[in-house]
Amino acid sequence: MLPTFTEMLRSLVGTPSISSLNPALDRSNRGVLDHLANWLEDLDFRVEIQSIANSNGKCNLIAQKGSGEGGVLLAGHTDTVACDEHLWSYDPFDLSETSDKYYGLGSCDMKGFFPTALSAISSFDEKSLSSPVSVLATCDEETTMLGARHLSKSNELTSEVAIIGEPTSMAPVYAHKGIFVLKIQTEGRAAHSSNPALGVNALEGMHAILTDLIEFREELKTSYNHKEFEVCFPTLNLGCLHAGDSANRICSHADLLIDIRLVPGMSSDDIFQQLERRLRLLERRIEMPVTIDMGFPPIEPFATSRDSRLVKLLQKNTGHAAKTVAFGTEAPFLQGMGLETVVFGPGSIDQAHQVDEYLRKDQIDGTRKALEVVISDYCT
Repeated sequence: MLPTFTEMLRSLVGTPSISSLNPALDRSNRGVLDHLANWLEDLDFRVEIQSIANSNGKCNLIAQKGSGEGGVLLAGHTDTVACDEHLWSYDPFDLSETSDKYYGLGSCDMKGFFPTALSAISSFDEKSLSSPVSVLATCDEETTMLGARHLSKSNELTSEVAIIGEPTSMAPVYAHKGIFVLKIQTEGRAAHSSNPALGVNALEGMHAILTDLIEFREELKTSYNHKEFEVCFPTLNLGCLHAGDSANRICSHADLLIDIRLVPGMSSDDIFQQLERRLRLLERRIEMPVTIDMGFPPIEPFATSRDSRLVKLLQKNTGHAAKTVAFGTEAPFLQGMGLETVVFGPGSIDQAHQVDEYLRKDQIDGTRKALEVVISDYCT
């Protein structure tokens, strides 16, 4: 028998699954998958847990009920970001409940989707399914998208449509921006500040790069536009700069991190190549080496038709209009495997990655009912 929603969410929140680029914080997600596997097997799903090599014990889970191709895939990530436990009013790894909210790390983003999805699935026995219902649970969405990237190489998903249960306040999301991060480094030569001729100032070289990046940002703004986004143009954020070590030494090195958000229709490869050409020209002008590194593999922009059958079905059954968002998801990877994909789930992205993260209770039942309608429409 399937546990209650609260019991399932308590088990998931109580099983830490932080993904972090800091090895001291990074944790395996296997414990979360073991919970999901037990519940799915109780619902007569065929369950496979796929271990990913050289990943600190990270895994994906794929489960299916029913046979044939097509049907619905309910998908989500099982990892969370790290948290500052001392700032929380509650224990982030022990679900706390009030009259209207569930508090806990990952309760909103996005462990709360899985009990919602399983509650919806439990309404269907295998005999009623003409097409299969599938569940996908991935790892490391919060850092490198390792789970989705690993899955896209095998391309083994056969569902017709996919719903990714990120927190969208129950509004179907049909498009989101892409993201990639670049590290740009200038290398100068240190010397005593009393005689600048003896050194090469990496910070002055970085100043020229910053000026050019701001010009490039304006060019992107005028060249690309997607009117359905609140911020309808691509953005380039000068996020983090580290340079030098002393006021009386000529700066020998400078490191800059930038974040670029792409609108649908743009390619990260194309933008990277444009940036690289510009920086190579600057390298000759400032007469010092410039290094460009991708912080992590990019997440491409995502878009599906606002008028698709799945989007319209979710709009009709939730009363929420379809929308776009600026944050990235695993949608481009599922779409790349041939699944019509929509992002839709309970909770607000405003609560994600926050102290005292919570999931509002009044969005759970409506999400479950909408998922039941989608399963019925595509699978029975």
